Parts: sequence; structure tokens; C-alpha cells
Amino acid sequence: MMNQTIDLLEHAEALDDYWAPRVVGQVNDQYIKVAKLKGAFTWHQHDDEDELFLVLKGCLHIEFEHETIELNQGAFFVVPRGTPHKPVAHEECLIALIETVTTKHTGDVESP
Repeated sequence: MMNQTIDLLEHAEALDDYWAPRVVGQVNDQYIKVAKLKGAFTWHQHDDEDELFLVLKGCLHIEFEHETIELNQGAFFVVPRGTPHKPVAHEECLIALIETVTTKHTGDVESP
């Protein structure tokens, strides 16, 4: 057994690119990813997987069809599968994501 601790915030702070999650760990069939966000992402959905957003630093808004939720540092939210959503970070925001290894970054939406 490997004894290794992972500092999510440290890994997220080391990222250079926005909206480019990096895998930092795996639990069974779930990836633990970190990402640096700023600006608005594309509307998308994951038809077969839930997606967990955990804010490590800053503030993240997740827009839905009829509402927007605000997540501050330390808060998390699970977007249910099949739910169209659009993450928005008005200022730089560092997050962790937990999602299955099969989850596509933007669902079925084509985006760079």
C-alpha cells in the first residue's frame, strides 16, 4: 500500500490553464480532479453521470435553466446526471471535481 497524501489546493494552484482539469487521484471508478476556473464555461450535461464540484478557493456559480447556485470556499454541490448546467467563475476559482472515469469534460457538447 502506498502512503501518499494529496494537497488538492496545492495541485490546483500549480495549474497554468483555466478549464483544464487534471486528475490527481482515483477512488474505485471515480476520478478526483482539480481545476482552475475563470470566466464562463459552456452549457453542457452529463447524461449518465453525476458531477461533484468542491470549491477549494474563491467562489463558483453554477447556472441551471431556472436558477443559479453560489458555492463558496469549502462548499460542494452535486449536479445530477442529465441536468444542463454552466459553471461560471467571475474571479479566479480553484475547485476539485469528483466524477466517474467515463465522464466527458463537456458531456456531448463539442468545445475546445
